[in-house]
Amino acid sequence: MDKSLVNRLREDTPGCTHVLHLNNAGAALSPRPVIDATKQHLDKEALMGGYEAALASIEDTESVYKNAAQLINCNPDEIAFVENATRAWDMAFYSFKFKPGDKILTATAEYASNYLAFLQMAKHTGVEIEVIKNDASGQLDLEDLKNKLDAPVKLIAITHVPTQGGLINPAQAVGKLAQAMGIPYLLDTTQSIGQMPIDVEAIGCDFLCATGRKYLRGPRGTGFLYAREKTTLQYEPPFIDLHSAKWISDNDYVLRRDARRFETWEQNIAAKIGLGVALRYALELGLSTIWDRIQHLSSYLRQQLSQMPSIQLQDLGSHHCGIVTFTCREKSPTDIQTALLKQKINVSISLEEYARLDLSKRNISSLVRASVHYYNTIDELDTFCKALERILCKQ
Repeated sequence: MDKSLVNRLREDTPGCTHVLHLNNAGAALSPRPVIDATKQHLDKEALMGGYEAALASIEDTESVYKNAAQLINCNPDEIAFVENATRAWDMAFYSFKFKPGDKILTATAEYASNYLAFLQMAKHTGVEIEVIKNDASGQLDLEDLKNKLDAPVKLIAITHVPTQGGLINPAQAVGKLAQAMGIPYLLDTTQSIGQMPIDVEAIGCDFLCATGRKYLRGPRGTGFLYAREKTTLQYEPPFIDLHSAKWISDNDYVLRRDARRFETWEQNIAAKIGLGVALRYALELGLSTIWDRIQHLSSYLRQQLSQMPSIQLQDLGSHHCGIVTFTCREKSPTDIQTALLKQKINVSISLEEYARLDLSKRNISSLVRASVHYYNTIDELDTFCKALERILCKQ
């Protein structure tokens, strides 16, 4: 990505003039077209009425399905718009009918919200949770997964990129094993969608959840669910309404046959339109271009941090993404975040409770997460590192 393009992208991002933003894995700075499209629809609702504005904007709202499908290589009928990745994941997961003796396979790096759902399901149905071990690099161990695949396994559910580090789990290799055994596969791409190419045909997952607010740079309160066409009809959503189903007689209903059976009628139309624009923005830049830029920036940041004696990098895996995590002997993650925030530098913190199976085993109660995006610059990363050095020197 050449300098002139980076400058244009920064000019298109109002937040770049106000903060040094390294919390893109939390919520990225939205570009002006996303902001404008969202605000314009709110104005339209104020002038026309909510229902009428939605009717006048069908083409814009429908762009979500087309653009999301293009982004992950699927059919638009396999996309459902939802209010966030957690709800997308929930709609898929809670459509499974587990019974005692069934098994769910998941990864050590699994996110808290997903694992809490596993625990709730185990409590109410008797389904068993089996955790796939890590390999020597810290990513999901494919050999251990192979050894755990048997008849009682009813679902493989893993997180592609965890919230607590730069690890990239081997999603495509997992998909090949799942397909070979005919086991449904649910992939959480909350942290990977928008920062790297995602191809559901290559991955082979049956369900995929995604958020709008992170690397896609869309509005908060947006996300989508991918539900493979041949899989969708086998699963009934955990709850339905007059959008996802049709009331055909006093005592019967029929579900939609596409992925929108996992949606609800009431939606934030302004945010949905904003997501459609954010998806188009990413597509126009190109995911390969975005991914190359993020890898370049994150590699540089890791290299700089590795030269600081008191910093310990905490990213696992043989391949890393744009999330860079670290701890420090002299300062707590909270102290570092607070001191950086005073200098208008944004980072976030991952707590042990967000990924207990991983962080507790590594005796990490919390860590700093600095996540880069393509609009960040080397100069910004140098500024960040110098600010961090000054903070660490203050005792």
